[in-house]
Amino acid sequence: MAEVSMQQVKELRDRTQAGLNDCRSAMVEASGDMEKAVEIILKKGLAKSAKRAGAIATEGVVTALVAPDGKAGVLVEVNIQTDFAARNAEFLDFASKTAAAALAAKTGADLGAEKYPGSNATVEETRQALVGKLGENITVRRWERLTVDGAGKVHAYVHLGGKVGVILAARLGNQAAASKPAFEKFVDDSAMQVAAMAPLYVSASEVPADAKEKQAGIFEAQLVEEGKPEKARPKIIEGKVAKWLKEVCLLEQASVIESEKTVEQLRAELSKELGAEVTLARFVRFERGEGIDKPTTPDFASEVAKMAGG
Repeated sequence: MAEVSMQQVKELRDRTQAGLNDCRSAMVEASGDMEKAVEIILKKGLAKSAKRAGAIATEGVVTALVAPDGKAGVLVEVNIQTDFAARNAEFLDFASKTAAAALAAKTGADLGAEKYPGSNATVEETRQALVGKLGENITVRRWERLTVDGAGKVHAYVHLGGKVGVILAARLGNQAAASKPAFEKFVDDSAMQVAAMAPLYVSASEVPADAKEKQAGIFEAQLVEEGKPEKARPKIIEGKVAKWLKEVCLLEQASVIESEKTVEQLRAELSKELGAEVTLARFVRFERGEGIDKPTTPDFASEVAKMAGG
């Protein structure tokens, strides 16, 4: 029987997320060969697909794709369990081709049922096959499409290797201005702004009344807690809501490129320069794993201690 160190077992566990005993057995079976041990784990994992299907996938990538004519774009989040697997070339290819399937699909379609590019299988069938091959759960978590009718374009921006992705629809008074470098820069800067500052709305006019009321209620509760006089609260709340709107509305935010100006001021200046009205119509922002509760699992040391009866 080959001698297997705990460091080797830990490395195999980090690479595959398999159980400690499984990793130790695989290393012994592989006579200490790490790559063979990984292959053993993956092969044995084919019989455990049901267990993997329930595993929470929080790593992965956000992928964006825009049609050649710039009139449509999609944003897709594909998750996998570990950061190691998220860098796998086959996983990244799957995410990229799933975005291509989304671009070809109708808005609101069941993406899993769509044809997977370059094959006769569906996206879901391809996903299941890749789960078996990589030994980790994979989920096509969400996708969304933006389109522009008439003059304008959809622009995509992906930040930090797929951690944050944005698609932004911008309209123009005439299509000729769409190819102007100044317009291209403004749209790219605005998409970057959405990625960095995470606004919730394009403009203050889009903010629902109930959202404002809810925020005002939060501010009022805070003022009560601080002991502010009741008569003084309405004016303070009004000011706090106005400040909040500047934080959550794209056009109201200070530009990350020219901090002395708002995005709205830059938009107005560009419209004047181009002689055509520029409108930021809508955006979609995905941040990888947002809203997913990540499970707390025992670390490697505590698992070893438990096995040793500690």
